[in-house]
Amino acid sequence: MLDVDFFRRWLTNAAAAVDREAARLTELDSPIGDADHGGNLRRGLSAVVAALEKEAPATVGGVLTLAGRELISAVGGASGPLYGTLLRRTGKALGDAVEVDEAAFAAALRTGVDAVAALGGAAPGDKTMLDALVPGVDALGTSFDAALAAARQGAVATVPLRARKGRASYLGERSVGHQDPGATSSALLFEALAQTAQGTPGAGRA
Repeated sequence: MLDVDFFRRWLTNAAAAVDREAARLTELDSPIGDADHGGNLRRGLSAVVAALEKEAPATVGGVLTLAGRELISAVGGASGPLYGTLLRRTGKALGDAVEVDEAAFAAALRTGVDAVAALGGAAPGDKTMLDALVPGVDALGTSFDAALAAARQGAVATVPLRARKGRASYLGERSVGHQDPGATSSALLFEALAQTAQGTPGAGRA
């Protein structure tokens, strides 16, 4: 079972992963975006960690909805609303439970991913964060490690794609040949999830 502490550690690990990779995320964003993805997301997740240190939500849904609100308020551009929506909708789907099983989490995360798709009007293949989120959540029922592998593969697979949504879509054919920064940061969420599961007895072995 995944409890409140699991989700707090997931977000803390995600913040550390983004902090480590912030320069690379910005480098990826530079030719096809506004060259601010790494810095924006690092600022947002730092705010999430600070908020969780101040508050102590008693439910798993409370942890994720708080994180989503912080991301929306702290991060400019598109990534704040998109990642904020992902976490808020996932949290709302999990509700007031103090712990959930992996199947319930996978179903809730899919609700969050669907909300991101609706907000951005995007689909897999459009060269967005969904190219990592969708395969990641599809594989989550197998294991957290499988979800990480699928998300990473999805991020790399954006390189030959032409962007059809977001800032990169304005570049047309010039967006081809670049890895999408949003898909790359989404894969970091699954990396943090797999890392968190490694320290959780019984987790990630479905």
